[in-house]
Amino acid sequence: MQLNKPGAEIYIPDGASLETALARTTVMAISAHQDDIELMAYDGILKCFGKQDSWFTGVVVTDGRGSPRDGLYAAYSDDQMQQIRKLEQKKAAFVGEYSAQFLLNYGSSEVKDPANTTVIAEFKELILQARPRVIYTHNLADKHDTHVATAVKVVKAVRELSEDARPERLYGCEVWRDLDWLLDEEKVIFDVTEHENLAAAVMGVFDSQICGGKRYDLAIMGRRRANATFSASHGTDTAQALSYAMDLTPLIADPNMDIATYVLQSIERFAQQVKTKIKQFNP
Repeated sequence: MQLNKPGAEIYIPDGASLETALARTTVMAISAHQDDIELMAYDGILKCFGKQDSWFTGVVVTDGRGSPRDGLYAAYSDDQMQQIRKLEQKKAAFVGEYSAQFLLNYGSSEVKDPANTTVIAEFKELILQARPRVIYTHNLADKHDTHVATAVKVVKAVRELSEDARPERLYGCEVWRDLDWLLDEEKVIFDVTEHENLAAAVMGVFDSQICGGKRYDLAIMGRRRANATFSASHGTDTAQALSYAMDLTPLIADPNMDIATYVLQSIERFAQQVKTKIKQFNP
């Protein structure tokens, strides 16, 4: 497989051939940045960890050059940060026993450009080669522009595939905006209680971000625990850590469905629930 961008890389932690790594892939995560996968798609990592019949493949789209930096990394150039971020992502892939880790090396501006179809074509080829049953990406209500742009391009790529080549499920996950606001019956809820040590390990390798002043490692564990506690008001906790996703599968099942309308309808249902609840006590 020939990746499009100079500097793009494929890392296979156990040294298997690329053909083997793709053939065994059952779950894929496509994220905008290094460490997004470990923040949003831990459910997929967990479901595959230590298994021989389930394998997780990660795809990071951007090059990491614009990452914030402080402390040890404060004086690092963009080129140096790019290499550090790639190395950190490879460390996470090794610890998490991924089948493969793709580093596509696009600039954020390329991903955010609506006219850029090259990114879509590369997503399409990767999915076609790996044939994952499940894909995790960003949710379409995320507040980070590159995250939303990535998710839109993933949806478009899957829509261009034949029906038999599409994943069974497509999930849009939490990073730069949680999904607690989704109606309970619309939330995709992942119990990620197990292997808390693994969750900490795959996040902990991103030292350039943690040392740089963003405690993503603590924040994501706190979010998952908060989700578990606040998921139900009338009952004891049944899990210690939950993550939420938006089900994007209907968008690939119906290629004619407008992407923005799909998300806005969820927001409108939430707004209606709030209105109804207030009206109940303030007629």
